[in-house]
Amino acid sequence: MIGILAVALLFPTWTPGIQGENSVSRLEQIDINGTGHEVMIRGADRSNPVLLFVHGGPGCSEIPYVRKYQRELEKHFTIVHYDQRGSGKSYHFTEDYSNLTTDMLVDDLIALTKHVTEDLQQDKVVIIGHSFGTYIGMKAVAKAPEQFQAYIGIGQMGDTVQSEIETLDYTIKQASTAGNTEDVRELKLLRNTIHQGEGLTPRTFVQKYGGSARQINENGDYAAGFLFGPEYNGLDVIRFYTGILQSQDGLVREALEQPLPGLVDEVHIPVYFLMGQHDYMTTLKEADVYLNKLKAPEKELIVFHHSAHYPQFEENDRFTSWLYEHFRSS
Repeated sequence: MIGILAVALLFPTWTPGIQGENSVSRLEQIDINGTGHEVMIRGADRSNPVLLFVHGGPGCSEIPYVRKYQRELEKHFTIVHYDQRGSGKSYHFTEDYSNLTTDMLVDDLIALTKHVTEDLQQDKVVIIGHSFGTYIGMKAVAKAPEQFQAYIGIGQMGDTVQSEIETLDYTIKQASTAGNTEDVRELKLLRNTIHQGEGLTPRTFVQKYGGSARQINENGDYAAGFLFGPEYNGLDVIRFYTGILQSQDGLVREALEQPLPGLVDEVHIPVYFLMGQHDYMTTLKEADVYLNKLKAPEKELIVFHHSAHYPQFEENDRFTSWLYEHFRSS
């Protein structure tokens, strides 16, 4: 029994190979700004355009399960995922994350982008932020636009406080319609906290009432990835949840106190917001408000009508086609 437990906790992690003499499939720790970052790079041809994904959460790496959604993309792009400082496999038990800020994560992202472009001999990357990753991604493209070809925000954050007020109203309405009076009571008790910008609508309620995902089971994806995927072992799962517990509250508080539209009101590359119609983790309305105010050489809102917070997974075929049409190599 001890031997089985040791194997589950410590088995060597890897990512499956991709056929092709110019293909790339690597899962490795690299040093970025003085700390180890886990980076997964996959693609059929390393000369294809690079898509660099910035995960949300905060702290919720997508490396454990994302391969199932990017098989077609890997044929046309080189895809980079990484665990942010203090997240997932980039969490190190000997390091102190009590002072972790989004500015640190932005600097890490910019340094990682430089590393990736040099490694793959590319000029720029297309950066794709998801959820809280849009907060980091937007700040990065504002700070170092020369490194990026375009910015794509999925589940784009806007004014976090206003978004949460809308989310709370939505969950109360859905709970009331469903006749769940206890949920309504609990949610209404949060009204002052949410309106004062001191917290988020509990994500368990957002998930329960369809504001997180409509076409996938995001918790099931994580469970399957943790149990059966080769990229994470048992110790990495412990790192994953420990990192969330240590850093998530502080980073969320930063987003509540410093809404993104007040930090980044102009960028110098094309901007695309890809939003699920039913997203109440980061609402479509506030993303649209932000985009209308944002100055950019090109900007567009693309709505996925059958999705909530994960249109890249919930409507995977449409997402893949859209990326191919806009960013395929000539």
